Amino acid sequence: MEDLYREIILDHYENPRNYGVLPDADISYEDDNPLCGDRIRIDLKVQDGRIVDVRFSGKGCAISQASASMLTERIKGATVEEARRLTRDDILEMLGIPLGPARIKCALLSLKVLKAGLYGLPKIDWDELG
Repeated sequence: MEDLYREIILDHYENPRNYGVLPDADISYEDDNPLCGDRIRIDLKVQDGRIVDVRFSGKGCAISQASASMLTERIKGATVEEARRLTRDDILEMLGIPLGPARIKCALLSLKVLKAGLYGLPKIDWDELG
């Protein structure tokens, strides 16, 4: 089963969904993981409390980029409140493979960026991801 998840991660890394920049975004936020150099930016278009469009851009390892791609698929069409309720466990479940401590930060970077953007925070601490 892990092999299937690894294939899915590789597919999202090589063929990212919702990749790019939204020039008319209502919310844009960018952050990085200085320990490994991963960087993610998420742009959201929000109407009536719902995420109607989303794009991500950035660079980094397969885990960080695949996680961002999967996250954008998950939140497109969701309400802002639904997106705010996502937790680290939701992201790790989407990835479906065991990760060590360093790789967990790679996996959670997109969630960190999303939540900081949704809450309008200047920075969000890793421990606040739930």
